[in-house]
Amino acid sequence: MQVGRSGFYAWRKRAKSERQKQNETLTEQIQVAYEESDGTYGSPRIYSDLKEADIPCSQKRIARLMRLHHLSAVLPKRFVVTTDSDHAMPIAENLLARIFEAENPDTRWTADITYLWTSQGWLYLAVILDLFSRRIVGWAMDQTIDRTLVLSALDMAIVGRKPTSDLLCHSDRGSQYASGDYQKRLKEVGIVCSMSRRGNCWDNAPTESFFATLKKEMVYRTRFETREQARSAVFRWIEVWYNRKRRHSTLGYISPEAFERKHQHQQAAAIAAQASFLSEPSRDGSGVLHAAAA
Repeated sequence: MQVGRSGFYAWRKRAKSERQKQNETLTEQIQVAYEESDGTYGSPRIYSDLKEADIPCSQKRIARLMRLHHLSAVLPKRFVVTTDSDHAMPIAENLLARIFEAENPDTRWTADITYLWTSQGWLYLAVILDLFSRRIVGWAMDQTIDRTLVLSALDMAIVGRKPTSDLLCHSDRGSQYASGDYQKRLKEVGIVCSMSRRGNCWDNAPTESFFATLKKEMVYRTRFETREQARSAVFRWIEVWYNRKRRHSTLGYISPEAFERKHQHQQAAAIAAQASFLSEPSRDGSGVLHAAAA
């Protein structure tokens, strides 16, 4: 193709079109979102980030610009089955029945397992969640997914919370939770077992929601080289951030720890008010004072 020298330099000096300027600005915003995710976000998640920030764009446009600038997600999405319900062990009834509220701490727990990818392979996380405050009261991590994993999380919850009676613990019907050792531990402490219906994750929705939050806010934004790095990150996220500081919409936008502290103050105030009422003299219809009954 023959182009005159004057035409070439005229093209070089021509001002950028509005579309080119928009693409350059959008590319910078894409790169910021990509780097904040530590290179784990592809076009769908970056599109969600920019949409939330009220930046006009489309997912197709983002995908095209990412390809143009060689930006791709480092970690592909992987799916791992954590529920092995094909076993002959006894299955408990669904006593929780999707009642995800509790009036007092340690009356309804939910349990579940998820997984995290590291460069060394999978790392599995088992948790126990208190439906009263949405606090994670027990958790454990291991590179294998067996009854030892869920027993460790259960023991942490038992030791840390010291539940008394009338406690229900709900899980899926996987072999880890149906195992004899796990069921024996529940009975030793007097915990009633409840299990989800087959293939119904909505029966354990609060724990599934917790895992979704963990992955969205931390796991998908982090590239773990070792399992130990993942363990440390999960510890900080659960114990330092989630339980103590993260505001929870279900709790009126206060943290699980603050919610429990508020409940304790309310209980103490109610007990003090009742004691004060009982200690005050009372009047009958004639206006005569009478000492309160002991």
